[in-house]
Amino acid sequence: MILRVDLASQVPIYVQLRNEIVRGIARGEFALGESLPTVRQLAADLGVNTMTVSKAYQALKAEGFIETDRRHGATVCRSGDPNGVFREKLAGELELLIAEAKLKGVPREEFYALCTAAFAGMEG
Repeated sequence: MILRVDLASQVPIYVQLRNEIVRGIARGEFALGESLPTVRQLAADLGVNTMTVSKAYQALKAEGFIETDRRHGATVCRSGDPNGVFREKLAGELELLIAEAKLKGVPREEFYALCTAAFAGMEG
């Protein structure tokens, strides 16, 4: 998988990196148990600070998308939601997106179609 970050974006680089890895996992570009590049290697490949990559990996670990180990580095893991925390976050973010779409005049059917297309894009 090729990870891309936009150094000119308003979105912090570690967030872009975190999002790219989550998308890659969802699309099957990273398999369960697969090792991610080391912090140093990914930082060098992207031309960013190692602390930036480390912060992205810390976020992914906190959210349950990866596990880290000093000997094996970062590996993709199965991420569950036993406490429903993610579903609460999802509901809140969807509510905001729906509000913005409504204010911008996006019809419900178009919003549903966009959601369906985005979801289908994650199915490999």
